[in-house]
Amino acid sequence: MSNVESATSLSPAAPDVVAEKFIAERRAHWDAVAANSPPDSRLRRHYHNFLAHTYRFLIPSGATVLELGCGAGDLLAAIAPNSDSTFAGGGGQSVGVDLSPAMIARAQAKYPHCKFIAGDAHHLTAALNANGITTPFDIIILSDLVNDVYDLHEILAELPAFCSPDTRVILNFHSQLWEKPFNFLERRRRVTPRLRQNWFTPDDVANLAHLNGFETVRRFDGYLCPFNLPLITPFLNRYLAKLFPFSLFDLMHFMVLRPVPTKRVERTVSIVIPARNEAGNIEAAILRTPNLGAGTELIFVEGNSTDDTWDVIQAMQKKYAERDIKILRQDGKGKGDAVRKGFAAATGEILMILDADLTVPPEVLPQFYEALASGKAEFVNGVRLVYPQEKGAMRLANLCGNKFFSMAFSWLLERPIKDSLCGTKVLTRKNWERLVANRGYFGDFDPFGDFDLLFGAAKLNLQICDLPVRYRERTYGETNINRWRDGMYLLRMVIFAARRLKFV
Repeated sequence: MSNVESATSLSPAAPDVVAEKFIAERRAHWDAVAANSPPDSRLRRHYHNFLAHTYRFLIPSGATVLELGCGAGDLLAAIAPNSDSTFAGGGGQSVGVDLSPAMIARAQAKYPHCKFIAGDAHHLTAALNANGITTPFDIIILSDLVNDVYDLHEILAELPAFCSPDTRVILNFHSQLWEKPFNFLERRRRVTPRLRQNWFTPDDVANLAHLNGFETVRRFDGYLCPFNLPLITPFLNRYLAKLFPFSLFDLMHFMVLRPVPTKRVERTVSIVIPARNEAGNIEAAILRTPNLGAGTELIFVEGNSTDDTWDVIQAMQKKYAERDIKILRQDGKGKGDAVRKGFAAATGEILMILDADLTVPPEVLPQFYEALASGKAEFVNGVRLVYPQEKGAMRLANLCGNKFFSMAFSWLLERPIKDSLCGTKVLTRKNWERLVANRGYFGDFDPFGDFDLLFGAAKLNLQICDLPVRYRERTYGETNINRWRDGMYLLRMVIFAARRLKFV
């Protein structure tokens, strides 16, 4: 064996001198920044306010937060819950970690209700475990960090130990387009000085995230104008920054990641079937709907029918007593009200909607179940616009409207939504309850129910997946949708959603 081979196989790994030097320089730099406390310029305040506003929009109220590279703690304090909040897997506070002990001392003195730890994000597990923290967080933030670290791959590899399946990792980092302007502002002491930076693109980060067990839920850019110009800056950053081609010049990249699921879990299922004037479809719905997962209940919600739908539902419940069937009557109006009433009565861990007209065949529901049970999706949206449709299943005006709204919602929600109006939608009970708790952000404005669910899922940063289905012609009754009147109502909801989801 040669000397080279012997050294390679027997010697312990030598310390990475370059990495140690890099990290030591960073620590000394940020200690000096903390000690010198550069003047708090209007530019710096404006930027921090923008970040706090964006993160408050992305993070549900009450979530527990871990911020890496927290600096003086301003962002964490702006979004973190109080010290009585609990982690997803246990008790504790929201936590900030920073390489600089001087920065941590400033943060702890300024925000005593948060917990701050001096530690290297490359060795996050050791730093948190040394402080008795082993449980997962709801949110992990890397704000303005990825371009200032030695090895992002190594940092991302540390995160799964502090993630639950519901954890979201949120990152923001500067676009390289702004490297020269940023250097100019540094020289003018208008922004916090930095050492030489990495310049990651969103694709670079997404690739490293994939290698460490994360997938991208959402990505977007923002912050077109860093200067606080009355009236002009709010217009630029709220509106033009979200529109092409102005968005090409945005200063910031934002990304939301989630852990890739690793196991399949069998769950109970509740299928809510809103039924108005659908007497001829009730028995077929029972016979054709398969049993799913660990157990399936069918919940019929009758909605002010003018035929004998309610009588038929009662008779079918008795006739098929071997099936777990619940029956309810609406005291409100609209499909959205029926869905909410059915979900409130449901006991299953997975909640499904099946339209009683059976234009989406019940036989496809196992595919929706599998998407959630496997963890590959957190919200499954049926799509009727991929496979050929039966003749007469959808009128031309409806088809054009659906394609328009699919494009509008893909743009609004910053993810592909092929068919926003398909009645078959599926999510877990846990996420439905989170959506309900967060509904005050939008209000009870949707009589159809589809947009209430889509908007809520997007606001919670759930992994939304489209699932193509074969759309069939109705065999009994007539549609309850007024195409033109309801189309105008849907258009108003798109405008409303733009204000609440896109231009915030």
